[in-house]
Order: sequence, then C-alpha cells, then structure tokens
Amino acid sequence: MMQLLGNAASPYVRKVRVTALETDQDDEIEMIAVATSPINTPPEVSAAHSAGKIPALMRPDGCTLYDSRVITRYLDARAGGLLYRENRVWEVLTLEATGDGILDSAVNMVYEKRVRPEDKVDHGWLEAQWAKVENALTALEMRWMSHLSGPIDAGQIAVGCALGYLDFRHPDREWRKGHGALDDWYAVFSERESMKATVPGD
Repeated sequence: MMQLLGNAASPYVRKVRVTALETDQDDEIEMIAVATSPINTPPEVSAAHSAGKIPALMRPDGCTLYDSRVITRYLDARAGGLLYRENRVWEVLTLEATGDGILDSAVNMVYEKRVRPEDKVDHGWLEAQWAKVENALTALEMRWMSHLSGPIDAGQIAVGCALGYLDFRHPDREWRKGHGALDDWYAVFSERESMKATVPGD
C-alpha cells in the first residue's frame, strides 16, 4: 500500500488524487492527512520531502516521490501511460505547467495574506500574481481549447484543479469573466467523478 502525505485543501495533492482515481489506483493509496504552511512543517513531511512540501508519495518498494508532476507521471506510468501519451507528451507537459503556474501564483496570494500581518500585506505583489493568473487563463482560452476538449490527460487534470482552486480560494476574482470557453469546458470537466470526489475543503 502506498501512502500519500497531503491535505484536502492542497490543489497539488488534488492533482495526485484525481490522477489516482482516473487510473483506478485510488484503492492502492492511503491518504495521510497533514497540515503544512510556509512557516510550519510537520516532522513527517520533512522526513518524506527534503523541502518540507506536500504531496509526497511513500512507496513500499522504492524511494518516496515528491512534487505533484513527478507523482502523477509515476502513477500514470504504473497504469500504462494514458495520461502522458508519447505522441503529444510535450503538449501535455506544457499544459500541465500552465495549470501549475496558475496554482503557484494563486497559492502565493493565499500565503501573502495568511502569513503576513494585515498591515504588511503587499497589495501590489498580490495584483502582480493575479496578472500572471489572468495571462495564463487568456493563453488557455486562445491556444489550448482544442487540446482541453480532447481525451483526458495530465494537462487537463492540472488545469481543472487550478480552476477549482480559483473558485475555492479566490471566488471574488471571478476568473470566468472574459473566459467563456474555458468556463464552459470546466463546467463539464468538473462533473467527472474524480473531480467531484476531490472537491477541496479546509
């Protein structure tokens, strides 16, 4: 039995959980709930991941894997390689990186407001992070809709989890404005059983 260190609020952990469900491996993974923050790393997380981050996948027959992209690639390879198909792997990886880029900026915005005292929050920095999110959303809308509408892959999972996180942590930003095609795609993708089973919560 593999063990996944993480928590239900993490979009990176959600990517792994969705991948496990889509590849029929969820029953082979035990979820170990941990709480982390930029200033608080539980010892079990530090022991599993040298940088003290989640997710981390502990395997009984090999080293612990960490970084969501490493874990999702491993799970997919273990299941036959359907989510990173070789004939379009560079497109899949680029789309996955776009989804993760949205997450990186969106998570940084949460940490800026959560960790700093209110009077020390850098609002200019927050807006700069959101500008990165907006730029990525526009790129998805203009260049990636045909790929998003194709057979499910790891890139779609990353984007789906990123948009779900924007709804979860930044609903006031109303990311759907000006991104109607992306909104329509997400409305369908979010109804997948793997997505409904992993809706984030605190």
